[in-house]
Formats: sequence, C-alpha cells, structure tokens
Amino acid sequence: MCGISAIIGKNDIVEKLYNSIKNLEYRGYDSCGLAVLGANGIVVRKNVGSVEQANEKEKFVELSGNVGIAHTRWATHGGVSKENSHPHTSCNGDFTVVHNGIVSNYMEIKEELIALGHIFTSQTDTEVIPHLIEECFKQTKNVERALREALKKLKGTYAFAMITIYDKGTIYCARNESPLVLGIGREGMFVGSDVNAFIDYTKNIVFLNNGEYAIVSADSFIIKEMSRGEEVKRDITKIEWDAEMAKKGGYPHYMLKEIYEQPMTIQNVMKIEKSSIERLASMIAESRVTYLTGVGTTYYVAMAAQYYFSKIAGQFLPAISSDEFENVAIAGKDSLVVAVSQSGETYDTLRALRAAKKMGAKTTAIVNVIGSSMSREVDFAIMQGSGPEICVLSTKAAMAQILILIRTALELAIIKGDRDKKEIKKIESAVAEMPGLIQTLLNEYQGIIRNIAYRNAAVKNWLYLGRGIYYPVALEAALKMKEVTYIHAEGMPGGFMKHGTISLIDESMNSLVFVPTQHEEPIYELTLSGVEEIKARKGKVIGIHFGAPRGLFAEEVKLPEVPEIIAPLFQLVAGQLFAYYTATALKRNVDKPRSLAKSVTVA
Repeated sequence: MCGISAIIGKNDIVEKLYNSIKNLEYRGYDSCGLAVLGANGIVVRKNVGSVEQANEKEKFVELSGNVGIAHTRWATHGGVSKENSHPHTSCNGDFTVVHNGIVSNYMEIKEELIALGHIFTSQTDTEVIPHLIEECFKQTKNVERALREALKKLKGTYAFAMITIYDKGTIYCARNESPLVLGIGREGMFVGSDVNAFIDYTKNIVFLNNGEYAIVSADSFIIKEMSRGEEVKRDITKIEWDAEMAKKGGYPHYMLKEIYEQPMTIQNVMKIEKSSIERLASMIAESRVTYLTGVGTTYYVAMAAQYYFSKIAGQFLPAISSDEFENVAIAGKDSLVVAVSQSGETYDTLRALRAAKKMGAKTTAIVNVIGSSMSREVDFAIMQGSGPEICVLSTKAAMAQILILIRTALELAIIKGDRDKKEIKKIESAVAEMPGLIQTLLNEYQGIIRNIAYRNAAVKNWLYLGRGIYYPVALEAALKMKEVTYIHAEGMPGGFMKHGTISLIDESMNSLVFVPTQHEEPIYELTLSGVEEIKARKGKVIGIHFGAPRGLFAEEVKLPEVPEIIAPLFQLVAGQLFAYYTATALKRNVDKPRSLAKSVTVA
C-alpha cells in the first residue's frame, strides 16, 4: 500500500504537497518523493527513508511550482532504493507518474516498450505507466487520448496521478480498484489516495469510482469513464472527519480499521504469484522435515498452519515458538525452516533462522516488509502484501499469513498427488468466497459481539477454549484480549481444561468457547460436552459457534454457516472484535497498548 498526492493551485503548492505526504506516511514509509512542474519543466526529487529523512537529503521544500505530484511508498515490486522510489518518469522526462497498486501485466508491457527502444531505470511495475503513455502520445499527439490508450492496455489494481509538460495546467489521474479521491479547494484542487492527503486544506471531496479517470485543473475537474470516454457527473461530498480520523479512514482506531481491511487482505493474498507458492510447496516436498516458526501471534499462525497442512496435504509440519527453536529443533541439510514475521525484524525469529542456517537447513520466510533483515537472509521469501499494519496488535497480517500457508498446503497436496482433485477445488472455492463472507460477518455481527463485550468488560479472568484447529484460534484470541485490555485470558485446548484447570471454574471465571462446525466430529460434540462441565461448576460460558443447542450458552454469537475449512478464520475475526470492543469499553489505548512494540528487535 502506498500514498499518492497531487496538487494544482493558483500559487506555489510545494509546502502543501510536502505536508500531504507526511499525512499519508502511515500508508507506507520506506521511501518517498515529489515531482513539481515549474518554469524549467518537471523536477523530480526522491529518496529512501521517511518523509523527513528524505527531505533532509533532497530538500523537497526548496522546489517551487503550482503543479506537483508526490508519493510515499510501501514496496511491492522492486526493493527499497532511490531508483525504485516514486515519482517515475518516461524516457524523455516529459511524463511523470505516482502510483498505488499493482500493474499485473507490467512485464509484458515492459518487454514491448524495451523492443521499441525504451530504457527503464527501476525494477518497479509503476515505471511502465509513464513510458506507455509517452509511447501512446507519439501516435495521438494528445495527452488525454494517449492516457486512454494506455489505460486500455494496463491490467491490475491501480490508482495513479500524472503531470506532463504538454499540458502544464492539468493533473491527470485514473482509478481501477485502488482508491482515489479528489479534493475541491478554494485556491486549488487536490488528488489523493485518501482524504488525509488534503484534509488540512479542504473537506469537500469527490470520489472516483472504478474504471474512471479525471482531468483536474486549478479550479475545475472532469471525470470520465475509461471505457467510452463519456463524462460522468458526480456530486461533491463534505466530510466531517478530522485529520487523525481521516488517516484511519473514519474508524476510531487503526485496530478496527485493520480488522475491517481483512477482506481486501485476503484478496491481495489470492493475487500473490502462483509461482511463489509453488516454490515454497516444492521446498517443503523436497525436505525430510519442515519446521514452522514464529513468536507470539505468528507462532499461533504457525500452529494453525500445522493443522491445515495435516488436513489438506496429509503432512505434519511441526510448529515451534521461535524463542525455543534452538532448544528443541534438530535441523540439517535435508530440513527446511519456514519463518513467519510481519516486520521481518523479530529478534527471536531471526535468531531461530540463523541457528537453522548454522545447522545446514534451508530457510524461507513469510514477511510483510520488503528489504527487511529476514527477507534478505533467507533462501526464499514470500511478501504477504498486507500493507502497513499500524496498530501494535496484528490482525490483518495474521490473516494474510494463514491464507498464504493454506495456499501452500493446497499446492503441496497437488505435488504429492494423493488428494482428490475435486476436494482441492472445493477448498479453493471456499477460500475464494472468504472476502465476501468475512465482509458479511463484519457488517452484520460486529454489533452483537460489541454488546456482549460491553456487558462483560468488568470480568477479570477468562478461559478461551478450542479443540482441533480452534485451539490455536483460542490461543490467538486470548492473546489479543491480554494485549489490548490488560485482562488475564488463558487459551488452552478444550480437552485440557478438565486436567487441572477446571479447579478454577466458579462464578467469577468466564469462558469463551470456539465451537467447530457441526460437521466436525468428534470435536463438535466433545466441545459441547466441555461446556456442560463448566456450567455444572457455575461458570459462565459465552459461545462463538455456527450452530449449537438452544440455551447451551449464557450468551452467544451464532455465525452464518460457512465451509468447514475456513470456519476457524471466522472465529478468529470474531475473537479480534471481542478483544477490541472490550478494550474500548475499558477506554484502553487500543493502537498502542502499554509495554508493547510493533517490531520486537531485542532479546
């Protein structure tokens, strides 16, 4: 995820442009840049680092002009470098672009343009856009027609803004899937990835819809359809958010925003190149033993993956907490270690990987940060593409990691060839349905979960119980409760409770039980039996389930029926919401809980 901004005004816009990308820095922060159109043409300055760090090197604020575009980057194609930073220009420097999203057919376009004599200076997908528009302009001699011809050839999810010396009083922008919004000001017009790009200057906005482009001048705008070039009328909307709320997309906290971004996160995971998933699956197939490792949430991701690999591919991959890896793992040249880390800098997980390499094992990683230590040190890394996760608590990143490992398990099953192809297709179809189903859960069930959380916010002790793959779900949900509320919550296997922990059950101990689907026997009936044992000792039980006997639970969240293979991930989202609303009831610092850091880089 990246942040783009463009401003055209009657006076110098550089200070506003600089402030706009500072406001967008939460969307990405590995590099940034500005391009300003002035008397001497287009001047581009860019570098790696935060906006302030790059400004120290490039002196953005010394530029001048009344038309400009800017960008803050979260790398997806190409590493973190000055060359890969935006803005990107055409060969002759006459067209300059900033872009958010992915041009899925960029290699095909790039090869065609290279054959025509174009020279590329970066490894990004973005750079094909200005080169393609330049090539189209050679034929059309008209900027708008060149833009439309280029848009016909681009595939993927993208939003971009462009300036050119051939139309100095105009910003051109286009949207396909990735968000883009116009800001209508008194002394100029704005374009941004979201309203935070310009909320300091105007609250009057116009949203672009998918498949539209806009032609923006200092005092007007025209929106047109990409397909036919017909003009579209669009009303101006006035927003009431402040700048901090705008960064959060209107949500009160990043945690809630990122929970709600999970349908999009799942879609992004499904777009990860199949060749990357195949490579990881092949490495597992070729290894005598494969260890999954992570710490905290990512350890629970590894534990969940353990169940999925057993169920889908018929292969056991032991999950080991990274801080204990050296104490228990026996790895060698025929071993593989798959590490999971959002930041790619987690100390314990890096230590586990380095220990594995010393033992001679191959190493891979699933990470969210291109250029992180982990991505550089392993033999092969998959970028999960979650975009920046600002809240200290991991929600959408964990979802992405699990989905990547499910895709890998499916690919491993295909390689092994001992799983019915119809069953594999059935699982793939279930996963493909997830974005819409998760969206339904978020839209229709969050109120139920919130009300239960509010009613039970004063409870000081919780047991979180689950059987089978719902055990790591219970562990992760309990961790979220501990992290964000500072309340004691203990996750454990459903069958474990009666071996000692049951002595804690009384009126003051609440239990949250994650119930499997009714098709998952025997763990469904065993879970219900455990509920009865708690009730017999006067413990209050709240159930999250897809179907259970009436009156079994003191309170319940009955989720819609979903395919068995993805049911645990619905429980996971419900657990995230329960922790979030409990924390808000207690007025906790949701996005930055005490004593926690987003990236734990020390022992």
